[in-house]
Amino acid sequence: MLSHSTTCCIVGGGPAGAMLSLLLARKGIPVTLVEQHTSFDRNFRGEVFHSSIMEILEELGLVEQIFQLPHTKIYSAMIDSPHGSIVLDFQMLRSKYPHLTTMNQSQFLEFIVSEAERYDHFRYIMGAKVVDLVKSDEKICGVKLQKQSEIHEIRATLTVAADGRYSTVRKLSGMTPVPLTQPIDVVWFRLPRTDTDPEYMFNRSKNSNMLACVNRGDYWQLGMFIPKGTYQQIKAKGIESLHQTLIELVPEFSNRITLLTSWNQFSVLSAFSSRLKRWYLPGLLFIGDAAHTMSPLGAVGINYAIHDAVTVANVLSHPLKSGHITMGDLASVQKQRELPTKIIQAYQGLMQKQIIDPILNNKNSSLGFKLVKSSSLLRKLIVILVTSGFKRVRIQE
Repeated sequence: MLSHSTTCCIVGGGPAGAMLSLLLARKGIPVTLVEQHTSFDRNFRGEVFHSSIMEILEELGLVEQIFQLPHTKIYSAMIDSPHGSIVLDFQMLRSKYPHLTTMNQSQFLEFIVSEAERYDHFRYIMGAKVVDLVKSDEKICGVKLQKQSEIHEIRATLTVAADGRYSTVRKLSGMTPVPLTQPIDVVWFRLPRTDTDPEYMFNRSKNSNMLACVNRGDYWQLGMFIPKGTYQQIKAKGIESLHQTLIELVPEFSNRITLLTSWNQFSVLSAFSSRLKRWYLPGLLFIGDAAHTMSPLGAVGINYAIHDAVTVANVLSHPLKSGHITMGDLASVQKQRELPTKIIQAYQGLMQKQIIDPILNNKNSSLGFKLVKSSSLLRKLIVILVTSGFKRVRIQE
């Protein structure tokens, strides 16, 4: 068995894990990042970055380089329903970056990891699956990995689980998240985008169907919300039936919808919200989706994951340098991040209950929609909450 020691072992090379690796490496803290997959290239991951993330990247001196990657800036969003339309204007934000930025997540992660690789005390292991936790006197002291046919052991002062909503580390630790919303499914797919299409992103609902449309520059990333477990029923009706449903939702795309010729062009992801009651154990900390799974509403998951990473670096850098992490240190991370997480998850739950569930269940409930439509203050609060979070996160050097 191969083994090595580090100060911080981070499991999961997604936004939270990659960003935390860079932040710790910049502070001179030895860090090992472990990723199960052999590449970052996976479809239909969170790819909407809010203004708060651009501000963090500016603090790192990386925002101009990030904007050299292919991206699209979105300055507004429109929500259409049988009860009317709501426009959310991101330009009202008091930010140097008053917009959403859509960007291929794999390219973003490759860039962040390449920045971390500039530091000698950063180590990156890809294609390695966590198979067990290393324990000593009831404390987590690292992980055991399987990479091809070899077993590796990484011992660490702190292990950070950033391995997503189906976290292997969380399962091995025996921690179980509390579900907060009824799960629904989202059918993701793509359609070409033309120069005459709108620049904004929009959400369209009609006849018990709801569709989110995100401008990705040369294509639209679309997500159709459906009741949990009903995708097979949709497939059984045939792809032509789905074409008709989509044409009713977005008639302006009718000349492109016939490009969807195979079910292989669709991916179904479960959408649900959950949260751990406690985000830590001795020697182990959960962040991002491993600690709090977000629904796709507001496209906040990637942003709150990065906020978690910044907070961990701010709070734990000095304890990590000293080589001694207390339960109080770990509790401090949760204390700073739990309230913003609870607030955004409560918002997501309210939107699902008041808007999405009635639409999918063919119930004529328009109270929530009409309330938002009638109140400019409420729309402003939604924009601030979704794009900046309840509390702004800044890097502490």
